[in-house]
Amino acid sequence: MIIVGVILLIVGFLLGISILWTIGIVLVVIGLILWLLGALGHAVGGRRHYY
Repeated sequence: MIIVGVILLIVGFLLGISILWTIGIVLVVIGLILWLLGALGHAVGGRRHYY
């Protein structure tokens, strides 16, 4: 999710499409939150680790 968000950020920036930029930021933030919760040992989506 983080990688897809970063790709959308880059594509949105290069092409000047603001909706891709916004979606990329949202995906990166959600991915980082899920990664942080998984790293702290909390179950995320029924899984012990989030990859």
